[in-house]
Amino acid sequence: MTLGLAPKKPHPKVPQRHGEGGKSYLTVIQGLAALSLDALSSVAYGPEAIVVVLVAAGSGALTAMLPITLVIAGLLAVLVVSYRQVIAVHPDGGGAYAVAKKDLGRPVSLMAAASLIIDYVLTVAVSLAAGAASLASAFPVLSDHLLAVCLIALFVLTVVNLRGIADSARVLMLPTVLFIVSVIGVIVVGLFRAHPAATVGTSQSFPAVEALGVLLVLKAFSAGCSALTGVEAIANAVPMFRQPRVKRAQHTELMLGLLLGAMLIGLSLLIRRHHVVPRGGVTLLAQLTAGAFGTGWAYYAISLIVALVLGIAANTSFGGLPVLMSVLAKDDRLPHLFALRSERPVHRWGVVALAVLAGVMLVVVSADTQRLIPLFAIGVFVGFTISQIGLVRHWSMQRSDGWLPRALINGVGAVLTAAAGIVLLATKFLAGAWIVVLILPLLMLLFSRIERYYTRVRDQLSWDGTPPRPARSHSLVIVPLGRVDRVAAALNAASSLGDEVVVVAVFDDRTKADAMRADWARWNPGPRLDIIDSPQHSLVHPVIGYVEQVARNGRQVAVLIPQVEPLHARYRILQNQRGILMAGLLSSRTDVVVCLLKLQLDL
Repeated sequence: MTLGLAPKKPHPKVPQRHGEGGKSYLTVIQGLAALSLDALSSVAYGPEAIVVVLVAAGSGALTAMLPITLVIAGLLAVLVVSYRQVIAVHPDGGGAYAVAKKDLGRPVSLMAAASLIIDYVLTVAVSLAAGAASLASAFPVLSDHLLAVCLIALFVLTVVNLRGIADSARVLMLPTVLFIVSVIGVIVVGLFRAHPAATVGTSQSFPAVEALGVLLVLKAFSAGCSALTGVEAIANAVPMFRQPRVKRAQHTELMLGLLLGAMLIGLSLLIRRHHVVPRGGVTLLAQLTAGAFGTGWAYYAISLIVALVLGIAANTSFGGLPVLMSVLAKDDRLPHLFALRSERPVHRWGVVALAVLAGVMLVVVSADTQRLIPLFAIGVFVGFTISQIGLVRHWSMQRSDGWLPRALINGVGAVLTAAAGIVLLATKFLAGAWIVVLILPLLMLLFSRIERYYTRVRDQLSWDGTPPRPARSHSLVIVPLGRVDRVAAALNAASSLGDEVVVVAVFDDRTKADAMRADWARWNPGPRLDIIDSPQHSLVHPVIGYVEQVARNGRQVAVLIPQVEPLHARYRILQNQRGILMAGLLSSRTDVVVCLLKLQLDL
């Protein structure tokens, strides 16, 4: 057996492949897969949301489908241009929060942060619930286990993201490509057909109950704007891209805008061409797929791809929210542990927090998509509007070359997103949107209280003027021991830590105490031995009481606790854990310095 201080282990490094010095960060294609899947997959429900609203005026009202989609596509273009500007102005991430903090002041920045957190959590819950529902449509046996399917998918996504966002992006690249190719294939093949190849679902009638007026068009517009959720995620996660980060993030934002705009307009054209209305038991995208390819293998393959992508679209939040939470932590508005990052790099506390919040949300609503939808998208429109207004202020204050056209674009975007958000909130308020109105100020209050705590901590720790020079005081090192053996070699380390060393031993048996005194006298190492009688058979609390008594006179006291650790993990459970317990109690009940000295065995 060998005994001694364990050698200091080097920090683990993630091995890099040849030519991949930044492989833990995102490329443009990986960024599209990791951060844009939520926005891209929204074409599965965005156009359908417009149709569901318009048919309230009868099936003939679908003529307004294309103009509304073109306006949404125009708003998308404005948002893409805007967020490319946000990426350039705020390369450290944060999106709407970073813009508001710089240009709109503290209260608005707190509102932006709260709205983004709400949106990210709901994105995970809605995406997983929608994906589970789509999967259950293909496999009805799963219809009674939607919550279990959601929680399993959430667990898998969490594990993948804890390994690193670049790793998750590689996993998601194939489903992303398959989804884009499938939707574009449905659009192209469907537009070339004079009539749908097949019809699925059960027929429904749509008598006109509302007039096709301005209010109904606004409702349809705001409902269709749910397809724009996720556009801001790239701007929130700029630090996750490879160098040059700003250019890569901007290219990813532009690619997202082009793909999403093309798919939205293409699906709208196809809906108008084939006069597709909602049918029972199937989604609108499923109808368009059957109309393009029939009900053969391609129909089922595309349906499964859509279900899969809807489920994993939650990964957008795993890429954006942990980075946003790290920015908030650096601003003292969330606990500082959210700013910690592992070597991959991963903000693991942010990933875990998102998974827990989304899991709680899914359990509360039993993975029911319809109960989540009224809450969805409101938070992101608040963020959209704040970022647009903030950029208008930024350009007007900076007044650099070309500032007026930029400010005009952002101003138009702010008006459009504010209008969509107000209509969405008004129409969905009683259906559950009131919860968002309640949670938003509560989150703002939480951020404010945390920030106030950190401010008070800094005030208490700060010096008025120049701090006094450190003064050396007589120090005492206490070493708890049970017997004279090789563990007593800890006295060498204790002697180097302080001026005086005292060994403390606790016994509930007088015979063992006398034997310890005799062994100590024969060894005679120099430090004093204090033996504590403990008739209650307690070993930890008598030492704590001894330390508390010694430290009362303001003396500098340190406690060095030897902890024997076997080399193999399977033996560690057999080892006495009193040292760890004692260290924890001393840290919580006293202000002495506590040190754990690991003495490693070779077994």
